[in-house]
Amino acid sequence: MPKKMMKAVRLHEFGGPEVLVYEEVPLPTIKSGEVLVRVRAVGINPPDWYLRDGFKILPPEWRPPIPLPIIPGTDISGVIDTVAVDVQGFSVGDEVFGMIRFPSAESSAYAEYVSAPASDLARKPASLDHVNAAGAPMSGLTAWQFLIAPGHDEQNPLQKEKHQPIALHGARVLVNGAAGGVGHFAVQLAKWKGAHVIAVASGAHESFLRNLGADEFIDYTKSAPDEIAHDIDLVLDTLGTSTSGRFLKTLKRGGMLSPVFLGFSSYEEAKTRGVTVSTTQVRSNGSQLEELGLLLNSGKVRVAIDSTFALKEARLAHERAAKGHIQGKIILTVD
Repeated sequence: MPKKMMKAVRLHEFGGPEVLVYEEVPLPTIKSGEVLVRVRAVGINPPDWYLRDGFKILPPEWRPPIPLPIIPGTDISGVIDTVAVDVQGFSVGDEVFGMIRFPSAESSAYAEYVSAPASDLARKPASLDHVNAAGAPMSGLTAWQFLIAPGHDEQNPLQKEKHQPIALHGARVLVNGAAGGVGHFAVQLAKWKGAHVIAVASGAHESFLRNLGADEFIDYTKSAPDEIAHDIDLVLDTLGTSTSGRFLKTLKRGGMLSPVFLGFSSYEEAKTRGVTVSTTQVRSNGSQLEELGLLLNSGKVRVAIDSTFALKEARLAHERAAKGHIQGKIILTVD
């Protein structure tokens, strides 16, 4: 009997956006605890292009083995097509969204169908279409697990201590890269929890971020945020690499700096200043996504969409991402 086929985007080699190939591949099968989702939209995230170029962002010894060809992507919104017999709580026809199997490289979201652990999924908020729902999982969960509650008990290889979010009510919180995927969720979640939020981005994003609840705005193209901000309780640096250390002087003694990306090295200065540096690795979590979904459904938190592309235009979507200055999320639509 011939295999059932679907359209997907795969990598046969590592490189730039041009290595993303739209082609026919076998339909995935499901295992115990899984469902098959007919994908309607896919959210694009930085790990997608890290995978595409062979994880060159990581030291060689940290790079995971990647079997080629591989389908990239983690974030989906769609409709359940098939349910394993042991899955409870979901039925065929349910609209769902989720970040699939992250941080493994086996998510395979750039496709018409995806097999997914039921535990990675949540019901799609009824007030959101699939495009907006697909923009929420990774970015929303990253902001949630940094700011609200850890999403797992896995040991973070980057630090000995488990990440513990600070109390946000009444805190002064600075979000660097506030207009991006993680940043625009962080602004809203911190505000929802009662923080005074300072957003850092280019001037073109000021009205957007103030409309999301930012109390103050710093245009980094005009002024260095680390020279202006002071008495901060928490800095969430969504762009954080080796430059995150510049924000140490903005923090109160007892404050926290949370770089989202690798590269922070100023630990001695942080210790001298009495500042905690803490990060975490976002992981799939359907129950937390369900909580975020309630906020999305009520309108208390919104998803911003930068641009949309058809699945077969994944290369163009990655080219858009490479240009930077993204406001919200880039989405692939699946007919």
